[in-house]
Amino acid sequence: MKKYYGTDIYVQSAGVRNDMEIDGFSIAVCDEIGVELSRHRTRSFEEMQEWGDDLSGFDLVIALSPASQRMALELTRFYHLDVEYWPILDPTGLGEGREEKLNSYRQARDQIRTRIKERFGD
Repeated sequence: MKKYYGTDIYVQSAGVRNDMEIDGFSIAVCDEIGVELSRHRTRSFEEMQEWGDDLSGFDLVIALSPASQRMALELTRFYHLDVEYWPILDPTGLGEGREEKLNSYRQARDQIRTRIKERFGD
């Protein structure tokens, strides 16, 4: 989002859990399109709030997994948030060799990029 819209849209990334490292394959395929993830850190919705992001200030949560959709819908009990679920391929565990794995991650990356452009325009 930040690559395409800069500061026109305020974006934060959060997930259900914050105890995971950013996957090296994600870093590699995002680097291919000029998106730098190596310094990115995962964070949960709760941690995001602890760091000062008030969820009531957001208009939209885009969930990329059923678990994040459930969490986002739970948050709508407390905040007025629209929730969209984008069923994106989960590339973890797919492919035998490095190139097959990278191709799975590229497919997921491209699905996200397509959805972003469809939803928010060029």
